[in-house]
Amino acid sequence: MKNTAILLLSCPDRKGVVAAIADFIYRHNGNILHADEHGDLDSGMFQMRVEFDPVDFSIDLAEFSKPFLPIAQKFEMHWRLAQSSYRPRMIILVSKHDHCLVDLLYRHKSGELACDIPLIISNHPDNQPIAEFYCIPYITVPVPKDNKCEAEQKILDLLKQHSPDFIVLARYMQILTEGFVARYPNRIINIHHSFLPAFAGAKPYQRAHSRGVKIIGATSHYVTAELDAGPIIEQEVIRVNHKDSADDMVRKGKDVEKMVLSRAIRYHLQNQVLIYNNKTVIFA
Repeated sequence: MKNTAILLLSCPDRKGVVAAIADFIYRHNGNILHADEHGDLDSGMFQMRVEFDPVDFSIDLAEFSKPFLPIAQKFEMHWRLAQSSYRPRMIILVSKHDHCLVDLLYRHKSGELACDIPLIISNHPDNQPIAEFYCIPYITVPVPKDNKCEAEQKILDLLKQHSPDFIVLARYMQILTEGFVARYPNRIINIHHSFLPAFAGAKPYQRAHSRGVKIIGATSHYVTAELDAGPIIEQEVIRVNHKDSADDMVRKGKDVEKMVLSRAIRYHLQNQVLIYNNKTVIFA
């Protein structure tokens, strides 16, 4: 895959931002391949994603920040630079439900997800055969109700050893503490089996069934200290009707969950997500 450089930025909306970025890349012999932008009228903020070819770029990308700093300061930018050739390290946390895990491992094996998976962590041993089939290490860390803190510390120790760029909760049915989340801000992706903000928390399909809803869905979001309230990356819905039992909704919901989680991870891997004000812009 050809390496490209990806500049993501957010700043107060004002004249000259796009011109300054384009001129900077041009002056340093870069070639813009894709440029997407969004101005938020409510917040007065401007977001932009610029992908450019760095082959003839006159600045070493490792030294990009120094010459770019005057522009960033002038426009009060929050920004980061990524390279498409970099393969992030993704660690998966999972409980007993295997549908999201199986889907992700298949997509990874087939080359759809450009990342490395050094480890799968679970609070149950049930999915170890799946991990072994894909030749990925699997460690079980039980989470007893009376000693969750010790279990979480073991998980944190494993994460420290394996240095993930981000973490995926593929139906990991434990609530992470605020301290855990704070160590990986905007780097933990969850799949919630509901079209948030409706039916947050446990057993959403059963509660949706009892309310007689006509659509169900799934939401993938970044994890924050507030349960199921982090910036939303991707969502999808499907229609249901009075003939569908709660079990039917669960079955249909699993299909949606797999699709939504894989999309969210792909957006994250391809540096297409920009977060601001607890929401996201997806440059898809």
